[in-house]
Amino acid sequence: MSDVGLYGLAVMGQNFALNMASHGFSVCVGNRSQPKVDLTVNRAEREGNLPLIGSSSVEEFVSNLSKPRKVIILVQAGKPVDATIAALSEYMEEGDLIIDGGNEWFPNSVRRAEELKPKGINFIGMGISGGEEGARNGPSLMPGGPKESYDMIAPILVKCAAQVSDGTCVGYCGPVGSGNYIKMVHNGIEYGDMQLIGEVYDVLKNIVGMSNLDLAKQFAKWNEGD
Repeated sequence: MSDVGLYGLAVMGQNFALNMASHGFSVCVGNRSQPKVDLTVNRAEREGNLPLIGSSSVEEFVSNLSKPRKVIILVQAGKPVDATIAALSEYMEEGDLIIDGGNEWFPNSVRRAEELKPKGINFIGMGISGGEEGARNGPSLMPGGPKESYDMIAPILVKCAAQVSDGTCVGYCGPVGSGNYIKMVHNGIEYGDMQLIGEVYDVLKNIVGMSNLDLAKQFAKWNEGD
């Protein structure tokens, strides 16, 4: 039986599944279309015979997981998340845990947690930052949900998150929705930085008249600072 399941095998899902397997956790993967399952299984074999298996249906996917089941879903935000949760919860049981790792609007996570309560299925909304490379080698993780649910998945998240000099890039963020909210703020800061860089380039290029070579040197110098 697998330690954890990952459903949704686009770029982030594939790489985070391989990340978990690289850290010694047995992983079962699933996806709406079978070719991505096969691709991920083949990657696991090529990247060191990692402990990762595939599944051909939602029922098989859930049945391959050790109890209490822990499932991370990485699908497009919105209705696809609702559809995935509905499919999974048909076979999951009281005490199991679903973690949505997508860029979801935090009120949706709060709603989904409430909808799963009658079945006794726990829910965490978790922001993930780092893109493709981070997902494979160590992302920043922002989980929000019941503390007892976080404790269920924490041993996996702590090992698979980015490791820096002052610790691991994951921690309990608070009640459901808090992790999504933190990721929303994180994205706002990131996109603000990108806008600032673009406007500075525009001013230096079109008003100051700097050449591309001079701009490259200037930005490289700024990158040396804190």
